[in-house]
Amino acid sequence: MPLCFIEPQNAIRVIADSVGRETRRQILGEVVRAWVDEIPEPDLQSHYAKAVADLDEHDLSLLAAWHASLEVGGHPIPSAEFLVNVFPSLGENRREALKIAAGFRGEEAFEAGVGEEEALDTVLPWLSDGRCVELAAECLELYCWDRLGSEN
Repeated sequence: MPLCFIEPQNAIRVIADSVGRETRRQILGEVVRAWVDEIPEPDLQSHYAKAVADLDEHDLSLLAAWHASLEVGGHPIPSAEFLVNVFPSLGENRREALKIAAGFRGEEAFEAGVGEEEALDTVLPWLSDGRCVELAAECLELYCWDRLGSEN
């Protein structure tokens, strides 16, 4: 039996190509969350603004409700402008807010037919080698979950 070694980024791609639709969605979600964890602090707000700008009214309402649950700065309004303006006041919750907004945006892209390859090509190059190794291990767990009989 041949033994092959591949880079973690390529392992993530191979796993994403070999699982069902729901597991691919989960892998893409994990990749996006890993990407948010890697964004330098000074760049968080600009990425949040980009993610929020593309959200529809429903997603803006859900994000505003999440903001409200934190009880930060009054009653949140489900508008991109308001959410971007209060982003700095979220403190340690800023990364979580970006993960939620990017997740909504990713779901919309997935539903609109943006290919998983395109999404992976956009995000994976920004991840550190260490984070890619961790992510490949998570993807392997999702692969096993998918292959051991989950509903897809």
